[in-house]
Amino acid sequence: MGNFEILIIIIAILVALLAIAEHFRLPQSVLLVLSGLAIGFIPSIPQVTLNPEVVFFIFLPPILFDASSHMSWRDFRMEIKPISTLAIALVFFTTITVAITTHLLIPGFPWAFAFVLGAIVSPPDAVAATSITKGLGLNRRVVTILEGESLVNDASALIAYRMAIAAIGTGAFVMWDAALNFSFIVLGGIVVGLLTGYIFMTILKKVADNSIIATSLTLLVPFLVYLAAERLHTSGVLAVVTVGLMMSWRASEVYSYQTRIRNKAVWDTLIFLLNGFIFILIGLQFPLTLNDLETYSVGQLTIYALAVSIVTILVRILWVFAAAFSPFASSGKKRSIDTQSNTWKNVMIVAWTGTRGVVSLATALALPLTVDSAPFPHRSLILFLAFTVIFATLVVQGLSLPLLVKVLGVKNLSDPDQEEHALRLLMANNVIRFIEEEFPYEITTELKQRLKDRYIVLIDALAKNGNEQHALAQRLPKISEFSSAQLEVQKFERTLLAQLHKDGTFNQSVIRRIEQELDTTKLQFDRAHKRKKR
Repeated sequence: MGNFEILIIIIAILVALLAIAEHFRLPQSVLLVLSGLAIGFIPSIPQVTLNPEVVFFIFLPPILFDASSHMSWRDFRMEIKPISTLAIALVFFTTITVAITTHLLIPGFPWAFAFVLGAIVSPPDAVAATSITKGLGLNRRVVTILEGESLVNDASALIAYRMAIAAIGTGAFVMWDAALNFSFIVLGGIVVGLLTGYIFMTILKKVADNSIIATSLTLLVPFLVYLAAERLHTSGVLAVVTVGLMMSWRASEVYSYQTRIRNKAVWDTLIFLLNGFIFILIGLQFPLTLNDLETYSVGQLTIYALAVSIVTILVRILWVFAAAFSPFASSGKKRSIDTQSNTWKNVMIVAWTGTRGVVSLATALALPLTVDSAPFPHRSLILFLAFTVIFATLVVQGLSLPLLVKVLGVKNLSDPDQEEHALRLLMANNVIRFIEEEFPYEITTELKQRLKDRYIVLIDALAKNGNEQHALAQRLPKISEFSSAQLEVQKFERTLLAQLHKDGTFNQSVIRRIEQELDTTKLQFDRAHKRKKR
């Protein structure tokens, strides 16, 4: 069976699994990994192998770009201290702890190879974290910390991984040289991302009216910035994340409404397929790895796998609690990894959500096949242990997280529905004031009242029971009925929404929801206007 047939089968499986995950409300990443594992053990199934560089270059840039472009820059900046603690310090601490464990536990397992394994399993995954925490109603700060950590920690883990591989090749490791190299890679990746992001946004403004070109550019830029950073020997991961955060911050300004609508459809489909492929691939690779471990008994492999997985999970729990409740981590009355409710429960959620995924798989598959023309020692064992950690964190932690949230009784103090209610009310009142006092040209009293009617009805709807507000809002007059004066009102709404986004007054997901409604309304207006011209 050729690769094309396998590709079609995997796509069909992905679609079916998505329907199952949505119906039973299961984390997609967990279901996909388990399905890939089950498929991999089918005797007649052909082996699916990928070049590691393909995993890094094809899968990683768009996944990171999409995740970072949905991250609120303001929230990310406010939580930079706990994010940095987890994404840098914890990654290196996990690498060291896992290395010590495997070196002492496994006979004849050298330090350099132990550090390679530690670097592979150290970073939690952005995709897995988002998939598992979605719909759990977690605290806004908790979600920001988890998603922000999983974006930045990939760079730390990859740098540690490359240093360990270099140590295997050269047989030496110089601490000060490694520190300088780390600083250059990190800062260089950020600079490349900033420069690329600025150029990208400048071009987008020039082609704002052509949504096909603009959307094509968004598909191209993650690969370009990743490749540019890697060619300059800096962090491609941080470069992509930097561009994504810049786009998150300036999306309302540089994207036209047509581009936002097209982008959402294209990127939602693309990311679903990429995520599906990568998690199914994790499951498919596991049976292949077992075939090369005949020199180890089942009991030995079980002990090694359990030890590395337990250490990986426990290190995170201990680190997060120590960082959250250490007297040295406090700043005034706020703790570095504590949350709005100042309870240990939210800290426990952060500590338990350490699921591994795409980056751990990619770095494991990227292990060289040979060293100095000889087979890479312990390669299959490292792959096996890496895959078991991915399974343990995805399946055990992933499936148990909803139960943990329920048992702990963790609640989000900021109700998204109430926040959306407040944002709609604020915008409606501001629009009425704009029509009455700041409209850019003279209009009749009758037209002014007609412009205001929609927002007066909306304010009345918002004043009623919250459960009725959405239904009432749906019965408001459509903007397609308005004259060209309504375009000025809509322009004001977009400007106001962009300013509120910059101010960080409201959650980015709430702002994006209303922005999407404005985009849809504008699309309806443009279509109606074109029909009238014909």
